[in-house]
Amino acid sequence: MKLIEYVRDADLLDEDVSTERAPRRPGSFSRRRQMSGLTLAAAGLPLLTLALQEIGGDLSLEGQVLLYLLAVVTVALVGGMVVALLSAVVAAGLINYYFVTPLHTLTIAHVDQAVSLIVFVVVAGVVSGAVELATRRARAAEEAGEQAEILSGLAGRDLEELEGLRGVLNQARETFNMESVALKLRERGSEEWVDVEKVGWAPPGKEAPMRFDVPIGNTMRMVGRGPGLFAEDQRVLHALAGAAQTAYEGLQLSERAKQAKTLATVDRQRTALLAAVGHDLRTPLAGIKASVSTLRQTDVEWSDEERAELLATIEASADHLDSVVRNLLDASRLQAGMLSVQLEPVALAEVVSAAILTVPGAPGGVRLDVAEDLPLLEADRGLLERVLANLIDNALRHGASDEPVEITAIAGEKSAKIEIADHGPGVSFSQRSLLFEPFQRLDDSNTNGVGLGLTVALGFMEAMGGGAVADKTPGGGLTMRLRLPVARGDTSSANAPPTA
Repeated sequence: MKLIEYVRDADLLDEDVSTERAPRRPGSFSRRRQMSGLTLAAAGLPLLTLALQEIGGDLSLEGQVLLYLLAVVTVALVGGMVVALLSAVVAAGLINYYFVTPLHTLTIAHVDQAVSLIVFVVVAGVVSGAVELATRRARAAEEAGEQAEILSGLAGRDLEELEGLRGVLNQARETFNMESVALKLRERGSEEWVDVEKVGWAPPGKEAPMRFDVPIGNTMRMVGRGPGLFAEDQRVLHALAGAAQTAYEGLQLSERAKQAKTLATVDRQRTALLAAVGHDLRTPLAGIKASVSTLRQTDVEWSDEERAELLATIEASADHLDSVVRNLLDASRLQAGMLSVQLEPVALAEVVSAAILTVPGAPGGVRLDVAEDLPLLEADRGLLERVLANLIDNALRHGASDEPVEITAIAGEKSAKIEIADHGPGVSFSQRSLLFEPFQRLDDSNTNGVGLGLTVALGFMEAMGGGAVADKTPGGGLTMRLRLPVARGDTSSANAPPTA
């Protein structure tokens, strides 16, 4: 959102800015510059007097007066008119004492000399006043230019360029040379003001005085501590306050958008979960119920082969139910951050063999190629077995029926890479990023599982300090690539290809 509307309306705001005014006006000389002018006069006028005494009669009184006038004008440039007038009076006394006869007295013998000294003081005062007036106007113009530059900068920049609320407060702090600037918020119905954001700091109890307190509506204020401000600063101050309000409202909208997005994601996942679980729980339950009901029929005599087939159906359906429930529980543990990981050196071949035995149809449908000298891996044995079982099951279900699933592994100095490749139809490049999302089933013809197997596999791999990516199998199909760290200090050849 552009800030230009606040810059244009800054003069129309009704709130008063609570400030402590500095005693000087904009463009006047600071106390520090006045002291510098006094120091210059205290050092310069005696030195000039000594120099003129060394010259002696080589320079006329008029020339001497002009040199003193030059010194007074210089003091006026540094310290202002008040200091210059005081210097002019002192210079007139020095001229009278050292260069007007009778010398070394304050007596003036001739009227024209008295007139010259009076004219000197008057001219010095007029010139000093003109110099200070010009200086004030120049400084006022400079301040006005700086304010215009700030206002035009605010009007032409987005809040993103100011880096949000903190950037706006930093702009206010730098513009007015504040020690700290804070945006305060009061909840409706509460009298307590709390800091929404603050820039700058001072030790507790040693903070600078409060210099401005700009109300923003009824529930916000922008407060600054530091040096004094002027009434002319109010326009820029109001513009910055409006920018701070806009930045805060932007933060609130962004937070609400994130919450809405999170709620939409949760709702979408809940809908997908209900649809998936509704199917994937009913299907095996229906198989179990039908098989059990068939076995309980007393008016039919079942052969041993038929009874074994019905029992096998019950067992397969129960296994499927167990897989669905385990994936749901694992996904919920990952989401809640409650996953327990016990890392230890493990032999990959042993874990792969155990995983193959847990997947129906895997012992005869998997080709294993693991190097004999593969070192031990740093992993959780149970989690790694679950990962491999999920990926092998996924490869068997989606791969080609006449091609085995291939498992290969190689190891480097610090990590090992495991590949599980099938030769099925594969997944397009645009869909690979969705494979690890929960409740994603890209193949509508295969409705086994709730679409959590790959999600759980990736979560387990990351929990063990590894990773997983999906890639294309050369010749067609999908390859899941896993990476795990090698056990520390292990260089042994602990693995051997399994005989199963």
